[in-house]
Amino acid sequence: MDWIGDITAALATATGIDAATLSVDDPTRETLLDLAGVAAHTSGDRTNAPILCHVIGRALASGATLAQCEQVVRAFADPA
Repeated sequence: MDWIGDITAALATATGIDAATLSVDDPTRETLLDLAGVAAHTSGDRTNAPILCHVIGRALASGATLAQCEQVVRAFADPA
């Protein structure tokens, strides 16, 4: 297992949340990393990358889809 898999398992165990609920598949991981890059580069502040991922996670937990979030972030970053 890799670091993110190990920490996901540890968080699941510590919180009593099913690890499958917390795990991130490869396509989702790539999208989140790409959107984190968009946040860092377009805002000029790399600390916005992890915060955006947290906000996206909260949006997903509230019923949004990753595709919706991606569309909003990309439109916000490139309003042309």
